[in-house]
Amino acid sequence: MAEAHQAVAFQFTVGPDGIDMQLCHEALRQIYLSGKHSWKKRFIRFKNGVMTGVYPGSPSGFLVVVVSYMSGTKYAQLDPSLGLITKLGTHIPISPYMSEDSQRVVGGVLVGTGLWVTIIFIMRNALKCLLSWHGWMYNRHGSVSWGTRLWILFVKLFSGRKPMLYSFQSSLPRLPVPPVKDTCRRYLESARPLMDDEQYVRMEGLAKEFEKNLGPRLQWYLKLKSWWASNYVSDWWEEYIYLRGRGPIMVNSNYYAMDFLYVFPSHIQAARAGNVIHAIMLYRRKLDRAQIKPLMLLNTIPMCSSQYERMFNTSRVPGVDTDTIQHVDESKHIAVFNKGRFFKVWVFYDGRLLLPREIEQQMERILADKSEPQEGEEHLAALTAGERTPWANARETYFRSGKNKQSLDAIEKAAFFVTLDDSEQKYETDNPVKSLDSYAKSLLHGKCYDRWFDKSFNLIVFKNGTMGLNAEHAWADAPIIGHLWEQVLCIDPLELGYTEEGHCNGEPHPNLPGPQRLQWDIPAECQSTIQSSLKLAQALADDVDSHIYPFKDFGKGLIKKCRTSPDAFIQIALQLAHFRDKGKFCLTYEASMTRLFREGRTETVRSCTMETCTFVRSMIRDETREERMRLLKEASEKHQNMYREAMIGKGIDRHLFCLYVISKYLGVDSPFLHEVSDVCYGQKKKVEEESMSSQCLDFIKPIGPVSRTQIKPSPELKRNVHGDSPLSLLFISGKQGNDTNV
Repeated sequence: MAEAHQAVAFQFTVGPDGIDMQLCHEALRQIYLSGKHSWKKRFIRFKNGVMTGVYPGSPSGFLVVVVSYMSGTKYAQLDPSLGLITKLGTHIPISPYMSEDSQRVVGGVLVGTGLWVTIIFIMRNALKCLLSWHGWMYNRHGSVSWGTRLWILFVKLFSGRKPMLYSFQSSLPRLPVPPVKDTCRRYLESARPLMDDEQYVRMEGLAKEFEKNLGPRLQWYLKLKSWWASNYVSDWWEEYIYLRGRGPIMVNSNYYAMDFLYVFPSHIQAARAGNVIHAIMLYRRKLDRAQIKPLMLLNTIPMCSSQYERMFNTSRVPGVDTDTIQHVDESKHIAVFNKGRFFKVWVFYDGRLLLPREIEQQMERILADKSEPQEGEEHLAALTAGERTPWANARETYFRSGKNKQSLDAIEKAAFFVTLDDSEQKYETDNPVKSLDSYAKSLLHGKCYDRWFDKSFNLIVFKNGTMGLNAEHAWADAPIIGHLWEQVLCIDPLELGYTEEGHCNGEPHPNLPGPQRLQWDIPAECQSTIQSSLKLAQALADDVDSHIYPFKDFGKGLIKKCRTSPDAFIQIALQLAHFRDKGKFCLTYEASMTRLFREGRTETVRSCTMETCTFVRSMIRDETREERMRLLKEASEKHQNMYREAMIGKGIDRHLFCLYVISKYLGVDSPFLHEVSDVCYGQKKKVEEESMSSQCLDFIKPIGPVSRTQIKPSPELKRNVHGDSPLSLLFISGKQGNDTNV
């Protein structure tokens, strides 16, 4: 009753003398501060929207153009409106209301504004044309041609000053649709190492038939979409790759990020949570105000920032056939899980963000709470770890009204989800492999019921003060979360810091309201569904074979000194390791980004090339060291060129994916696209014509980010690896020993 009494802003009683009204001044004060905070945020968003809308122009530029124009016309004794006011006067009675001087001022402002808008339009389109050129990517590392330098100069000239996060969105070019002929050629080239001569000849015939007949028809529809939509891939990619998948997103789609391995800022769980939650909310405030600088290659070339929009206040909502992404503009609380119980924690009070010590105070209250989980509450989050359709049905049946809906809304509309884990995880120097394996598996899936996998990201803070993230994949790709995590790891120990005892700096708040325990009413039927999802999720988690080997012998610096791409080096090494273990090559997925284009996400780099296979065979055969080095250089350059092509819209898989989707919308069959799927899978699958989801996923799975090639070493290889250097996983070859060194 005390909480209910305090929650009422006013009370009144009716008596003989009339109505006696008693106002709760503290409650009214909080209402005022909340409204003030909300309107301030709206104003900032409006201002940022205006600034972004006119970029690369600015209000100061507007004043310069208008004043310069009016000064110039006055000096030249010209009508600043160039006759505009006179023409308007023949239709609108202006003269009785405006003097001649006023007419000149208004006319000058109008014409100056038009001139300013024209300049912005020219600069924006000039920048878009400049950013459509990607020749700069083909310069040798460490050298820049004069043509590229001149291009960079023009890009800087048209880019404006002090860009905000979304300033370049309207200046970014659209992702181009590559010609069908080029995509078919690149596909055949990528599939050649995986086929014998007979298979390749057959696939070549199917590709030529597709290129001549059905391909141009599908391409026409795809080009039409590319002219109309901001990006011809991203919306279909999000829907069919992520949201229509009915399997568990835990492990299959969600990914994790680790804490510092060698630095332990604080061993107090609540204190670490306090600093990190505060740091994350500071990042959100910068994001809301667009104060984060856009990521720019070479400090000049902007990349798309659209994926940042749904980082916070976002949750994936299950559906029977397809999921949806739910995003709210404002959220002033977080959801916290600890020992089977859910809490709603407000991170704002008195119209301001809680300080780290105050958030630590809230976490301490949760950890000190000895109450038991309600019936069905402890394993509730397992619904998000199991298959999507049972979760969707349970949500529709048991979470549509009452306290269940209120509590579920508190989780789904929270800024993010926090787990105060009761286990301890960290990197142990005396047992590095086992400790990192346990650490990674805990962040990836935990106990399968202590993470809300549908949230945009989960912050996990362990009992000993280490932490990590688990992120949902549909709303954005890993570099977006990576940017947040880098900022947080920097702010936590360096800017916020801790006391000597390990607590957050500052003092607890004497009147801070405590966390709110979420209430549930979960019937037996729903509990049965929860247990089924938990059982399936646990089986999936047990099937995850994670082995992480810390390697300190050398890093990318040494590889660069050898004038070789570190990325290409690792990809080639993986092909060598797989061939030595399995005796064959396999289709391999590596993701590259396409954020040089508006709303770009990823493209596939098929890193198993003919050049790589030739180098791998040279490592097996008795070749000279010089010959192996030459072949390694060729394979590395080939991989780098493929990566560049993927970045500039000349990839293979996203184009084929979109052509396949259109073929299903049109109801036409493509033997070539089916064969592409068969080559990727290594087996034939029947496609059900009545299910768009299953049709697309049959094709998409082999090339999507949730189905990367898993290199599982044989038992013999594992035994060899555990006794040797961690890099043995890449170069182990039984008896060959030192001959494998490159």
